[in-house]
Order: sequence, then structure tokens, then C-alpha cells
Amino acid sequence: MTEQKATNVHWHEGDITREHRNELLGQRGATLWFTGLSGSGKSTVAVAIEGVLHEAGRLCYRLDGDNVRLGINRNLGFSAEDRAENIRRIGEVAKLFVDTGVITLSSFVSPYRADRDQVRALHAEAGMDFIEIFVDVPLEVAESRDPKGLYKKARAGEIKNFTGIDDPYEAPEKPEIVLNSAEMSLEEEVNVVLAALRERGILPA
Repeated sequence: MTEQKATNVHWHEGDITREHRNELLGQRGATLWFTGLSGSGKSTVAVAIEGVLHEAGRLCYRLDGDNVRLGINRNLGFSAEDRAENIRRIGEVAKLFVDTGVITLSSFVSPYRADRDQVRALHAEAGMDFIEIFVDVPLEVAESRDPKGLYKKARAGEIKNFTGIDDPYEAPEKPEIVLNSAEMSLEEEVNVVLAALRERGILPA
């Protein structure tokens, strides 16, 4: 857990609650946390779900690993410490989105179990929905896809601390959803996630 450095700071409550914002939007916010190896299909399925939700009139926002590192986390690298801070920050951002009633699609390799568990705990403490979605694919399949050419660079020693090559990936032990992207079609993956959202009452049945 990151240490609180600033002193003499206190949370300031407003008059508008999360329930007010949910009522305004006609939906309940939630974080869908897509985790898996690079090339597993996390961003692909998140983009597809974002499209379906938008067409259904549901307010959602997609937080993607590379996009975030080009902005709020541009000062972070890929050491274990920087990866932990990357996930901590995005967990806090996702929580803010959920508090506004937005369905948040977070796509991050997030290789360390403890970091993901910290984001889960953050949501649980606030009474928010956190749905961990493990986009599961064998390393050889992810490496054969290699959409950004990163595995090739990692194998050549041009990238250090690359998950699956010289840095570990700790698979979730009890994710809410597992998507076997090497065996399922994109449509099947989307339908599984949407069904879970309906079952939880985040989307109407």
C-alpha cells in the first residue's frame, strides 16, 4: 500500500451521492478489469464491449495500458515498483469513474496478483463492483500474434522486464470471468461479459 505523504488532509463530502449520479445516468458504475499477457486480446474485447454498450445507450469509458502510459503514467517504466504504481494509479482513476456511474473497461497486463488484489480491495472498501476478467491464452499463441512486435524485441534482448519472457505473469486465482481467447470467438467473449453484467444488475436483464 502506498504511503500517505501529505498531512492534514481530510476527505470532503458533497451533497450529491453516487446514488444520485447513478439515478441521473440510469445505470450503475463498475470496473471491468481485463488482465492477461500482451497479445492475449484484452484491448480487442474491451473495444468490442465498449461499442456494444455505447450502442445500448450506456455510458462507459475504456482505460488502456499504452494510452495511460502516454499520459498520467508517462513517468513510469516497467520495473516491479513502477508496474505497481501504474496499477495503483489506474485503480484510483477507475474508482473515480465508477463513483460517477460510468462502466469502466480497464485493459492492463497487470502481471502481479498483489497489485490487482489491491485494486479489488480499493473497490470493495467503497462498495463498488470490481469484475476481474482473465483473458487467458498460452504464451506461444500470444507470441505468435505479437501485434506490436514486442515479443520479437524481448526475445532479441531489446526490451527488458517483458511479461512472459523475463518477467513473470501471475494468473488470477479466482477471477469473476475467464475468456479463453485462443478458443472463443470475439462475439462469444463479448456475450459472456455482457451476461455477467446483467446477472450482477449492472445492465438490465
